[in-house]
Amino acid sequence: MLETGKRERLRSLPAVDAVLRDPAGAALADRHGRAAATSAVRGALGELRRRISAGEEPAISGHAVVALASGLLPGRGLRRIVNATGVVLHTNLGRSVLSERAVAAVVEAADRYSNLEYDVAAGGRGSRYDRAVPLLRELTGTEDALVVNNCAGATLLSLAAVVGEGEPEVIVSRGQLIEIGGGFRIPEVLELSGAKLREVGTTNRTRLSDYEEAINENTRAILWVHPSNFEIQGFTESVGVAGLASLGLPVIADVGSGALLPFGEEPLVGDAVRDGAALTVFSGDKLLGGPQAGITVGSAPLVAAMRRHPLARALRADKLCLAALEATLTAYLEGSAAEELPTLRMLRAPEVEVRARAEDLARVLSREAAGLEVDVAPSVARSGGGTLPLYEIPSSAVRLGGVDAEAFAEKLRAADPPVVGRVHGGRVWLDARTLLPGDEEAVVAAVRGAIG
Repeated sequence: MLETGKRERLRSLPAVDAVLRDPAGAALADRHGRAAATSAVRGALGELRRRISAGEEPAISGHAVVALASGLLPGRGLRRIVNATGVVLHTNLGRSVLSERAVAAVVEAADRYSNLEYDVAAGGRGSRYDRAVPLLRELTGTEDALVVNNCAGATLLSLAAVVGEGEPEVIVSRGQLIEIGGGFRIPEVLELSGAKLREVGTTNRTRLSDYEEAINENTRAILWVHPSNFEIQGFTESVGVAGLASLGLPVIADVGSGALLPFGEEPLVGDAVRDGAALTVFSGDKLLGGPQAGITVGSAPLVAAMRRHPLARALRADKLCLAALEATLTAYLEGSAAEELPTLRMLRAPEVEVRARAEDLARVLSREAAGLEVDVAPSVARSGGGTLPLYEIPSSAVRLGGVDAEAFAEKLRAADPPVVGRVHGGRVWLDARTLLPGDEEAVVAAVRGAIG
């Protein structure tokens, strides 16, 4: 028999008609037709009954049912989200937003044939890297480059190409044995490459002499990893890329974020290159501001070995990624990246500009949302995406009060598009730094629907 609490929660589930009479449910029916919306709501209620019976305690309000039903409708999988969290590179929300130029390049590559692997002048097969690689060489001053599908893949391929055969070893500091997004750990990536991991130093202190003493006839490379998603403070010591390069072995530097322009204390790709890294590995969708990609720049022989490796085909980037990346890199070469790329614009926007946007939005919400307490408060935004974990960016947020904050935040997420903010101090905070052009209108519509 069902426990009393479960029975009460099951009885509290709203009826299908009641959900569809709710403003959010009515909007769902308007967008998808009543028949499709009714079917989706029934499916959502069935899923909630299953969860409750299994001992879970899901939200069971009408808006929660609509949010769940929305995911059951065709074409409602990957969709637009309004990011009002203040986290610019929000991994769960897709990290970098592409520039208009990059979006146009993706569309052109997607709905037409292209010269992806075709040499137009020669009339024969070409290379998919004929366009991105020259741009990367010019931007970084390196001999060669390779683009794969993500940074973990680039690190794996770099190691696999360098270690070769025999009983290869790669040296790495214990303080850099990090776990990156999705649960991938550097030791596991090393193992997959075929290399034996030789750890040196301690978690907080590693000296050049630790690396020197670990070198033997099987040592193939030294791996330097920027710990981008955490920071050790206090009694610490580490060795930079330049110091490691002095040991005469190839240094693979995973700088993570792909910063080509200065921001906070994040290491620049160019610094690792100038300091002597044989291969420098970084992401395309973090501080570079482009599509998800793993990029390696450096020594021509080593990059050539990567390109020949069997893993290269399994990890290669597709035409849409390469189109967006080429457009993004071109913005850097033209000197327009800071103004053109949405990620860099949001990170670098003056505090006074963000405050003005928040105040404009607050004025509209005060007029349109009667009974809601609306004000503007100083906020702290973050870079996110595994970059600058302790770096705080001064920002401003619109605060919504006079309501149950958790329930109201749930209603905003049930809007179309969903508006994702944060709840703090009994209020819903909507950080203006991460609002894109046109998002204010979506926020106003979502708030209207939530109080309707």
